[in-house]
Amino acid sequence: MISAADVREWRDHHVVDAKGRKIGTLEAVYVDTATDEPAMATVRTGIPTRQRLVFVPLDDAVLGPDYVMVPYSKGEVRKAPSIGTDDILPAEHEETIFQYYDMVYQPGVHGERRLARR
Repeated sequence: MISAADVREWRDHHVVDAKGRKIGTLEAVYVDTATDEPAMATVRTGIPTRQRLVFVPLDDAVLGPDYVMVPYSKGEVRKAPSIGTDDILPAEHEETIFQYYDMVYQPGVHGERRLARR
């Protein structure tokens, strides 16, 4: 897992699947607001004129010399919920990301967001 201290260091590195296939480029890391630990990353995918940011969990991510390896297939990540390259994640769409990866979504006690971009 990427530690909070490593977040800035890994931006713009390749994100690959377990077979080493490039999924895209790590654009941003979202932390869990309850723990302030990295939880999700956005990965820039697509051709230069039609790029988007797809979400992928960072649980069990492995850091290499110039890549971040995630335990999800390239196809699975590319079909994940996404936002435009200049967009922000609306709070009401957070749960969709967790559901896509079969993860439990639990907002804050008072309905606070679960993810915050770093």
